[in-house]
Amino acid sequence: MNSYTVTISDIEKFLSRSTDITAVVIGDLMLDEYLWGDTHRISPEAPVPIVNVGREDTRLGGAGNVVNNLRVLGAKVVLASVLGDDSDGALICKRLQQAQVDIEAVVHDSGRITSRKTRILSGNQQMLRIDRESKQQIDADVEARLLEKLTLKLAAADVVFLSDYGKGVLSDTLIQHVIERANAINIPIVVDPKGCDYAKYYGATLLTPNRREASQASGITISDDASLCAAGDKILLMAGLEALVLTRSEQGMSIFQPDKKPVHLPTRSREVYDVSGAGDTVLTVVGLGLAAGFSVEQAALMANIAAGVVVGKVGTSTASPAELVEAAGFLIAGDKTKICDPHALQIVLRRLRQMGRKIVFTNGCFDLLHAGHVSYLQRARELGDVLVLGLNSDASVRRLKGESRPLVSETDRAVILAALACVDYVVVFDDDTPLELIALLQPDILVKGSDYTEDNVVGADLVRQWGGRVELMPFVSGRSTSALVHKISSTASVD
Repeated sequence: MNSYTVTISDIEKFLSRSTDITAVVIGDLMLDEYLWGDTHRISPEAPVPIVNVGREDTRLGGAGNVVNNLRVLGAKVVLASVLGDDSDGALICKRLQQAQVDIEAVVHDSGRITSRKTRILSGNQQMLRIDRESKQQIDADVEARLLEKLTLKLAAADVVFLSDYGKGVLSDTLIQHVIERANAINIPIVVDPKGCDYAKYYGATLLTPNRREASQASGITISDDASLCAAGDKILLMAGLEALVLTRSEQGMSIFQPDKKPVHLPTRSREVYDVSGAGDTVLTVVGLGLAAGFSVEQAALMANIAAGVVVGKVGTSTASPAELVEAAGFLIAGDKTKICDPHALQIVLRRLRQMGRKIVFTNGCFDLLHAGHVSYLQRARELGDVLVLGLNSDASVRRLKGESRPLVSETDRAVILAALACVDYVVVFDDDTPLELIALLQPDILVKGSDYTEDNVVGADLVRQWGGRVELMPFVSGRSTSALVHKISSTASVD
């Protein structure tokens, strides 16, 4: 398989394998508090808007959002961090235990304040953020306690995440200890970095900085492709990485690896409401992808899709397995080609049906496309809003028509049919009949030629069960593939 593509099958394999992965997350924990309200007035006390709070919510933030992403995708999670000995620290622990997270390596320090970030929003617009936190580096005795607990947990890990928010938990000593241990047991260690000195992450598998962070760390202002590549190459070298996934907000992400050309992935978001936590989603999916045996490119492609889901939500959020499959299906099926994986197309058609579109389905071999085929497909398309064409594979055609057929390969037939304006999607199927494909796609209208009767149209009963109908379409007189084949054969014999 091309390492620069992912299919619905890849996504499903990723989700299946994720449930067997044990991930150790190390980093800064915090509470994200959201206050939603309406704004209709300006304060008489100062020129600021008044937000009338109507709803409140608290979520796990920082490394906690990485934990949320991992748990949503089914991974087992071990968390190592330092919290204050306060009510917010207790609330975080309670939330983690409810999420079935192993918190035996979470250390409490009475000298610290558990981080809380309060965001005030009106509609989807963030008006203000208030931070309450400790930012000093953890004391040596606290670090020693954390390392002692952590060393025991790393032995059972499949992947390690460092979620560095610069709040003091990830000291240089702790970072290097974790990296050395992860490398010794040959498991990937992925890092969401902070600060300008990426040398402290030397030996990590992969870093996921954003564009601003990469500019600061490399000392190169990223303004175009040349400066982007220069910054990426410099970070690879300074941190001794196997790969760098550099996120670029609305421009997508770029993948850098030693001795390879950079790979640039466009953004996969349909609407952007809030980028909070999208970096955590990228970190999570890339790390799980590597632990599940995918290439860096495939892991990054899946992370790009997941991030596109998350930025379409308000606040630090996650992408569920169902959302990931749906987003992947919609993108894969709608991405530059009409020739689709059936499971990806199922997702697209489900969404189109919800939008009120009528789905028309027909099928056939379509060997040696002729004017009769085109007329038939044009009239079929007029019956609804979307025409899906089920195309018999080469093996299926041989079983139906004999070893001398098809004359044109399934790949070429699919490309030719997809070029027709009246055809919206082409799906190749390998069975003798399209029954399973019809059951999967659930069209509203099933079209066949008028040489059939409704009673012997494959799938007619199914379509009628969900309220659809069958249409029999007359062929153009004198046009058939068999006649063309006979004419070609006759001409060849004369020659």
